[in-house]
Amino acid sequence: MMTETKWLVDESVIRDFSAANNEPEWLLNARLDAFNKAEDLPLPKPDKTKIDKWNFTQFGAHNVNSTPYASIADLPEKAKVVVGEENTAQNVYVQRNGVPSILNLSAELKEAGVIFTDFATAVKEHSDLVQKYFMTQVVKADEHKLTALHAALVNGGVFLYVPKNVEIKEPVQAVFIQDDKNAAIFNHVIVVAEANSSVTYVENYISTVETEQGVANIITEVIAGDNARVSYGAVDTLAENITVYVNRRGVTAPHAHIEWSLGSMNDGNIVSENVTNLIGDGSYADTKMVVVGSGKQSMNFTTKVVHFGKHTEGYILKHGVMKDEAKAIFNGIGKIEHGASKSNAEQESRILMLSEKARGDANPILLIDEDDVTAGHAASVGRVDPLQLYYLMSRGITKQEAERLVIHGFLAPVVNKLPIENVKKQLKGIIEGKVRQ
Repeated sequence: MMTETKWLVDESVIRDFSAANNEPEWLLNARLDAFNKAEDLPLPKPDKTKIDKWNFTQFGAHNVNSTPYASIADLPEKAKVVVGEENTAQNVYVQRNGVPSILNLSAELKEAGVIFTDFATAVKEHSDLVQKYFMTQVVKADEHKLTALHAALVNGGVFLYVPKNVEIKEPVQAVFIQDDKNAAIFNHVIVVAEANSSVTYVENYISTVETEQGVANIITEVIAGDNARVSYGAVDTLAENITVYVNRRGVTAPHAHIEWSLGSMNDGNIVSENVTNLIGDGSYADTKMVVVGSGKQSMNFTTKVVHFGKHTEGYILKHGVMKDEAKAIFNGIGKIEHGASKSNAEQESRILMLSEKARGDANPILLIDEDDVTAGHAASVGRVDPLQLYYLMSRGITKQEAERLVIHGFLAPVVNKLPIENVKKQLKGIIEGKVRQ
C-alpha cells in the first residue's frame, strides 16, 4: 500500500511560477494537467528496490530567488574546476538554484542556427520548437508519479538545438549549482540533433551546501535525427540528503548514434533510468557508467536499450564500487523487438564491495523477440580480494592507499573508455575524493 503523498505545492504555486516567467499557455496547461494526474499515478517500480518511503516531494522551496553569478570568477571553486578559465569558457551555461546566471555561445554557432539557452527563455523565444519536443515523444508526463511531478514543477534546465548538417566541434556545457539548502531541482534538458549533425553535451550537478531534506527530479530527452551523432556526458555530485530521481532517455532515427558517459557520484539515495530507443535502422547506442557509493546510500540504476530498427547496436558497460553500508542495484536490459533483425545487444555490469556491510546486485536481462540477432551479457558482484590488499600492504602501502589503487583499477576499464575527455578527467578527480572520504 502506497504512502499518501504530502504536497508542498498546489495549483496556485504553479500558476504563480508560470506567470512570473511569462510562460506560454500551452506550458501552463501541461503543468496543471500533470499536477492533477500526479496524485493518482503510482511511483515507478525499480527492480529490487523499495522506494515508497523515499522522499520525492518534501523540499525547502520550489523557487529560490538567487542572485545570478556575475561572472565565472564568482563561481564556487568546485564549479570553476569544471568550467575552466573565464577566457576559455565557450559554449557554457551556468544555473544557480534554478536561476540562469551565465550563458556563453560562440558567434559562429549562433550564425549556424544553433540554439543553446535556459529552459525558461527557450519556451518564450522558441515556443513552438520546445512544445514539439517537451515530453511528447521521448518521456511522457503520465508514465508515473515522478514524471508527472516533474512536468508540473520544472524550474530549470536547458534547450539545445543543432540544425541539419551542423557539426559542433567543441563540447557544449551546462553546470547546475545548488548552493541554497532550500532549493529543489526540477531540471529539464532537451537535446535535438537534426539530420547529419553532431554535438557533444556535458552537464554537471554540483552541491556546495548540505540540506536536511531535498529533492532532485531530473529528466533529459535526446532526439537524434537521421545520421546524427550525440555524445552526452554527465557528472552528478549532489549532497547527502537530496533524493535523486534522474531519467536520461534518447531516441534515434536511422543511422543515428547516441553515446552516454555517466558518472553518478551523488551522496544521497538515487533512482536512475537511462533508456535508449533505437527506432531507426542502423542506429547505435553506447552507455558507459561509473558509480561510487558510500555511507548508507541506497541506489538503483536501470540501463536499457530497446531495438526497434534493423541492424541496430546497443552496448551497456557499468562498473560500481560500494563502500561503508552503501548498496546498489544494477539492472541492465537489452530488448530486441520483433522485426529488429541483424541487431546486437551487449552488456556488462560489475560491482565491487569494499566492506562487509556494503551490498551490490547486478541483474543482466536479455529480452529477445527476433531470431536473427546477436546478444550477450556479463555480470559480477564481489568483495575486494583481501589477498590483493595484503599484497599491496606488504609493500609498505597503507590500507587506505591500497583500497584507492584497487578502486581505480576496478573503474579504469570504464573510465578510460569514456569518449568525452572532459568527463573522463572530472571523474578521475571526483573518484579520488570519494575514495578518501
